[in-house]
Amino acid sequence: MGHRRLAMGPIQEVALAAKKALDSGGGSGVWIFDDATGSLIDVDPRGTDPEVLARLAERVAPAPPTRDLEPPDAETGPRGRGRPKLGVVAREVTLLPRHWDWLSAQPGGASVALRKLVEGARRASGDRDRIRAAQEAAYRFMSSIGGDLPGFEEASRALFAYDRRSFGDRIAAWPADVRDYAIKLAFADLEPGDSGK
Repeated sequence: MGHRRLAMGPIQEVALAAKKALDSGGGSGVWIFDDATGSLIDVDPRGTDPEVLARLAERVAPAPPTRDLEPPDAETGPRGRGRPKLGVVAREVTLLPRHWDWLSAQPGGASVALRKLVEGARRASGDRDRIRAAQEAAYRFMSSIGGDLPGFEEASRALFAYDRRSFGDRIAAWPADVRDYAIKLAFADLEPGDSGK
């Protein structure tokens, strides 16, 4: 609410805390942010607590299915193509003929070769991808709530330079809850005591 954090945790708890603050006349603007993306989450606080939670349940994506490594049950009958119990999803891939020729010559065929290539790329760029996602989440949050705060441009440059010390210096004068959340989003992957640069 404004630059003060009301609650943090599961979306249901945060939505009810926001509703309570709005119902008590604490202000007209409560913003809810997604920790994973830094994006705003739109919650309709009208009505009773169960009504708010019911509307929220309609919008919140269900949890992803767990990987079931059990063999298929004989009662379920024959399965279609693919391995749905392992979470395999069929999608279209467009490649040049020389790419298909190379893939089909690999041990295990095209699917196995593509999975190995993807896993290798994920391992090789995992840290960079995680850092980029954290930077983007922090920037979304900062732009939404702190775009007019002093040092925003300089803080943004420090964020994308992955310079925690400079970032912290640039946002030191920001409201404590905004500053702490921006740092949490941007640099949660650092080990305690690691300053980034």
